[in-house]
Amino acid sequence: MLEQLLKQRVELTKIIEHYTGRDGTYNTDIPTLFFSRYSNDSGPHYGVYKPSLCIVVQGMKEVLLSQERFQYGPADYLVASVNLPITAQVIEGSPDVPYLALKLEFTPSEILEVLREFQMGGDKKENAKRGMYVSKIEPSLLDAVTRLARLLDTPKDIKVLAPLIIKEIIYRVLQGEHGEMLKQLALEGSSTHQISDVIEHIMNNYEKSFKIEELAEIANMSVSSLHRHFKEVTAMSPIQFQKQLRLQEARSLLLSKSADAADIAFRVGYESPSQFSREYSRMFGLPPKEDINRLKFS
Repeated sequence: MLEQLLKQRVELTKIIEHYTGRDGTYNTDIPTLFFSRYSNDSGPHYGVYKPSLCIVVQGMKEVLLSQERFQYGPADYLVASVNLPITAQVIEGSPDVPYLALKLEFTPSEILEVLREFQMGGDKKENAKRGMYVSKIEPSLLDAVTRLARLLDTPKDIKVLAPLIIKEIIYRVLQGEHGEMLKQLALEGSSTHQISDVIEHIMNNYEKSFKIEELAEIANMSVSSLHRHFKEVTAMSPIQFQKQLRLQEARSLLLSKSADAADIAFRVGYESPSQFSREYSRMFGLPPKEDINRLKFS
């Protein structure tokens, strides 16, 4: 088993090296597949993980979800089952042995299709659990992922074969030790599915204020149940979730536009620039202007 994993990892490493070259994150000809390469300990990077499978073939990565840490390397894989604002950092990578990884994004409908097609008993609704987990990788999963990446060498095959292999990958993840968490995302009426609806609403309206009762109505839950299940899935409250989205978007806007911090604060939903500056400093370590100068000129 170890020999098989090593052989698969060596092939996948060569493919990612071929399609990256320099440090950064790369799109591929398979729209939901992304490659990453970093030749030093990078970060921290802030963003939102969509429902996805993440595999490191070389190096090590740490993902912070609120105050909860997830570390994974070549022996593991990480799954995000819902949209989650995270802080990620490469903690092992060098010019000689760069960090190399891939991410495959998927949708609840793709999961549901696999559950139905393979009759995987996906009708049992369970209480919500954390929307992110790390598992030990199996040769069957790594084999499917390697075959998907290999399609990049024969682009004419992607349209027909990629959807089939992606379906197999989802099937393998669902069979894994934490696969039940992913099942719950696809099941209409499950608490995880209901929380994912709330998450989508907050993401689409992050700049607007909301009442917790409105979110509870979207989830078809009581206010107390919403709080409990939302925190179980995301490791944070709805307000904390919204705050992370606002601050991440503000940072992105400050980097891409010439507007000042006060204008950006109002644009992402803050009524008080001073409160925005305090919360920005708490999250990113510096006030807005200093942080953006550091990023632009470092």
